[in-house]
Parts: sequence; C-alpha cells; structure tokens
Amino acid sequence: MSEDTALQRVKFYQTGTHTVGNRLMDEDKRSVQSSIDRSNAITSGHRACQGCGEALGARFALDAAMRSCDGNMVAVNATGCLEVFTTPYPETSWQIPWVHSLFGNAPAVATGVAAAMRRKGRAQTKVIAQGGDGGTTDIGFGCLSGMFERNDDVLYICYDNQAYMNTGVQRSSATPPTARTATTPAVGEAPGNVFGTGKNLPLIAMAHNIPYVATATVADLHDLETKVTRAMNMSGSRYIHVLVTCPLGWGSATNHTILLARLAVESGLFPLFEAEDGAVVRTQKIRKKVPVEDYLKLQKRFAHLFKKDREDVDRIAAIQKMADANIDRFNLLGERSAP
Repeated sequence: MSEDTALQRVKFYQTGTHTVGNRLMDEDKRSVQSSIDRSNAITSGHRACQGCGEALGARFALDAAMRSCDGNMVAVNATGCLEVFTTPYPETSWQIPWVHSLFGNAPAVATGVAAAMRRKGRAQTKVIAQGGDGGTTDIGFGCLSGMFERNDDVLYICYDNQAYMNTGVQRSSATPPTARTATTPAVGEAPGNVFGTGKNLPLIAMAHNIPYVATATVADLHDLETKVTRAMNMSGSRYIHVLVTCPLGWGSATNHTILLARLAVESGLFPLFEAEDGAVVRTQKIRKKVPVEDYLKLQKRFAHLFKKDREDVDRIAAIQKMADANIDRFNLLGERSAP
C-alpha cells in the first residue's frame, strides 16, 4: 500500500450480540449481550411475536441489571405480554428468580419481596418490578404511586407498547392520539384514539421526587443498559419507561422494530431524558429531526391519517405540535448534554 492511499476505518454494524463486530470493540463500548458471561435472563424458546420490541428490551434491561448486582436479583412481573409469552404453562424462559402475581399489584409484591429480603438479612438482593403500559399506567397505577410515595427500594421498568396487546390490542392510557385500536376504531369524523387523554407516567413519577426516572427505547440498547446500570446503583424507588415496538398491535413490519423506535425519538414524540429527585439532569439530543409523518406512515394503526383521497392534515399537524412541544420542553435540539 502506498503512502498516498487513504486508510478507511472498518465499521462493524452488527454489535448487539456476541458477534465478531462486538468482540473487536473496546470493552467499554460493548453491550452486555456481547459477553459470554451474560446471564440470558430470558432464554430462547419464548413465544414472543417476530420483531417483538418487548422481548428485546426486557432481555437487555434484565441482563444489564444482573451484571450490575452479580446476579443477586429477584424480578416481579405484572400480567401482560412479557409474562404470557415467557411462561406458557408448564414451561418458562426465565433463568432468574421470577415472580408473577396479578395484573395490577406488581409494585406492591416487589415491595414485599424487598422487605422480606431485608428481614432475612439479605438487603443486598436487588428487586426489579416490571410490566407493560396497561399494568403500569392503568391497572397498577395506584400500587406504583404508593411504591414511589414510600420510596421503596425497587426498580420498576415499564415496557410501553402503547396498548393492551396480549388481550386484543385495546386502548390504554399510553395509547397516542389518532391510533387505531380494538376500542378506538378508525371510524367516524375523528377516527382512532381521541386527543387530550392519557398519562405521561415518567413526568408523574418525577412529581413523586423519587431518586431516579429515565426514558429509553430499544433503538439504543447501550443507552438502555447505561440507564438500568445507573438505576441499579441507587437506592429507593427508581423508574425506567422503555418504548417497545409491537409489530402486531402497531401494524408495522417486523424488520422496522428498531427503525420505528428511532423515529419516535428523532421526531420528538418520545423524548429521552434522565431525572434525579424530580429534576431533569440529562437529555439525549436529536441528531437529525424528522417530521412525525415519517414515523406514522410506517404503522397501519395510523393508516387512516393518510388516505389517498384525503390526508388528515389537521390532526397530523396536531401530532407534530405535540412533538415540537417535547423538543422545546426538553431542549432536544440544543447542544448535546454531557454523557
């Protein structure tokens, strides 16, 4: 090779698992899945749908949590997709201590587990509670708020696919406006879910002034791992809200799981931030802002907004206004905050 020949740095694109690309990266840049020491909290054989964002998010989150506490952990699971597809009786895909109770009391059960561990002299055992948006923002909301108010030593992770997917794609309080679900059909003058409803649970969690609140997506698994690790190294109530794509309920292609999560962030519809003691301390800036149409058009649950004969310009603009409000609120187009 002559001195005039330019050198090109090799870029490894597949770096999410134990692949060559990951093993050749610096250790501090690898994901937990790149290590042969990973716990495989959720092992193969579960029955999640192809392209399920929840299966991906839960595995990375829990394996990162296991690594941070040397495997000394108990997980409590609300009823929902994650519970259903990992534990078809009499089988299970879980390789960690795992508890399932009711749809709405996972935070209370996790609180009890943490108290039992302390009583047994095993206060070093970490407890994680987890559930979907239905079991978190709706049915389990009271138990979750109580856990926050008492500042119980539990990390709660919500895997938000924006509807009750395992029972037939019914609307939840995390369903976005105009989205088509079984209970908000695409009919009438204003098809889909109505504007002005729902809850922003990360902000509600912040209002409890708990030690840590964060949002994450399956589009940036390193970010998810970092936030889980940071939460595991704290005490008291912690909450992480993870956007997980659902090809079945969203009517999206199974190979668009990561793309859609990324577009939700880049459009401003799902801001990524961290808060401590009720105040935002870190945000992830948008690298290249995209219009909300880029995100909406890839999902059949929003197909009624883009009819050939008449595009619903007004309601698309209203969704864009929501995204822009998030961008302004969290300063997502400003200078990138320190890592």
